[in-house]
Amino acid sequence: MIYSWIPALMSTIVVSLLSFTGVFMLSLKAASLRKLLTYLICFAVGALLGNVFFHLIPEIFEHTHGDLTNAWLCILSFLAFFVIDQLLHVHQKTDTPIESYGYLSLYTDAVHNFTDGILIGAAWMVSPEMGFATTLAIVLHEIPQEISDFAVLIKAGFSRNNALLFNFIAACSAILGTVLTLLMGHHIRPLSTCILPVAAGGFIYLAAASLLPEVLRESTKKNLLLFLPVILAGIALMYIFTIYGGHTHTH
Repeated sequence: MIYSWIPALMSTIVVSLLSFTGVFMLSLKAASLRKLLTYLICFAVGALLGNVFFHLIPEIFEHTHGDLTNAWLCILSFLAFFVIDQLLHVHQKTDTPIESYGYLSLYTDAVHNFTDGILIGAAWMVSPEMGFATTLAIVLHEIPQEISDFAVLIKAGFSRNNALLFNFIAACSAILGTVLTLLMGHHIRPLSTCILPVAAGGFIYLAAASLLPEVLRESTKKNLLLFLPVILAGIALMYIFTIYGGHTHTH
């Protein structure tokens, strides 16, 4: 198992560094970025929903063989994020420019990345082929996901530099997941089946309850027909990466 450490950690570090894919937006002027942000939020809605329904939920039911306990975990996670959102609204200071959904995005992304770290560590423990295939599949999912996450943080009120920093910190939870998996071996792998529905519920809440209202606030008769194709593009991209990205489940 000692030979799994180096490739597993290198794989997870690469996945974590993908959080900087939003850096290309740093060169945009403020006015251009504001125009682009709503479309990126639409894309984020699609990418989040696509990630949940094409990636996380099939993963959950494959590992648990349709155990409805995980459906309850997903629902309870959705409600938990609703409560967290309400608490953030209640305690949010009037002079604080950060919207609560920015923090929710960081929470859900950290949970999801932690699970990815577990999957990467477990895959490299099985074989190099399994490790590489799993890493590649996660990389393909993470690229559009991280661009979306960065856009959500900017829209929520984070500065560009802080958005990059906090997005990277959330991404580093994958390293923690990999290290714990390599230390604890197969004993930690059942934990991923509990974390996945928690991430799924959080992503559904973030997309449906937090981001879609932002899109509706910007909707007009002129841009309504533009927003829907962008949402569908986010969904379609996640579907394509799930079907053709060689996503490999570790048992």
